[in-house]
Amino acid sequence: MSPLRFGYGTNGLADLRLDDALALLADLGYDGVGLTLDHMHLDPLAPDAAARTRQVAHRLAALGLGVTVETGARYVLDPRRKHGPSLLDPDPDARARRVDLLIRAVRIGADLGAHAVHCFSGITPAGTDDDTAWKRLTQSLTPVLDAATTAGIPLAVEPEPGHLLATLADFHRLRTALGDPSQLGLTLDIGHCQCLEPLPPADCVRAVAPWLRHVQIEDMRRGVHEHLPFGEGEIDFPPVLAALAATGYQGLTVVELPRHSHAGPHYAELSLPFLHRAAASATAETPLDAPPHGEPSATPEGSSAR
Repeated sequence: MSPLRFGYGTNGLADLRLDDALALLADLGYDGVGLTLDHMHLDPLAPDAAARTRQVAHRLAALGLGVTVETGARYVLDPRRKHGPSLLDPDPDARARRVDLLIRAVRIGADLGAHAVHCFSGITPAGTDDDTAWKRLTQSLTPVLDAATTAGIPLAVEPEPGHLLATLADFHRLRTALGDPSQLGLTLDIGHCQCLEPLPPADCVRAVAPWLRHVQIEDMRRGVHEHLPFGEGEIDFPPVLAALAATGYQGLTVVELPRHSHAGPHYAELSLPFLHRAAASATAETPLDAPPHGEPSATPEGSSAR
């Protein structure tokens, strides 16, 4: 059974300079970082992106941090449309901009030594039928997968509530439609399993073990897509982490609290001890007290947590 490696997402540390965020996580004892490519940290569209990537790679190595590259920045492509344009945009030129971003992310991930590059489908545009949306998704991801194959890095697609690809069943639909390419893997968000999957989160982990390339973790309640600090939702974490360790998963398990960035250092400090206690608990019957929270939870802003 492999020991789990925990990270924290930079989208939950958006008020910190990247160098400061990385130093914080290393000081707290995290094994790595989920690095969201965004204007305030590592901007994939900046003219000096290659030089900055080299600097970040050196910094990660010096601090002993692993990394996953995440692509969930809200406004990195369009300052007026959250997550726009997407892989499903009706305008082929707009879709191409998202494809270009993901290919840049793959190259940056390879240069950083990331264990995976994360992405998601996007929300189906109004007036677009299901078959058309799936066709756009598979066509858009094909060149990204080609780039991932060349770079030797997995592309880990995340089922996201409210998106075209929202569930684990949807991931399998995509995998089948693309011919089950070896570079295509899954980002499993444990909270999303609690939110909408028919199986309990621990069973979800076991069901998707062969395709697991990246894991995000936070607390959540059934039917409510709101990322919560540990202890504020309904998830029983020891069996989830036991199932994850039993799969032999080698990547990072990254805390995903983007709406709590206002108190990011506080939640980063609380989250790692909670996860270590949960991982050390042998059975689901071992109770875990909720960690004390010195800051109030973020106010939900609609149904999407990103």
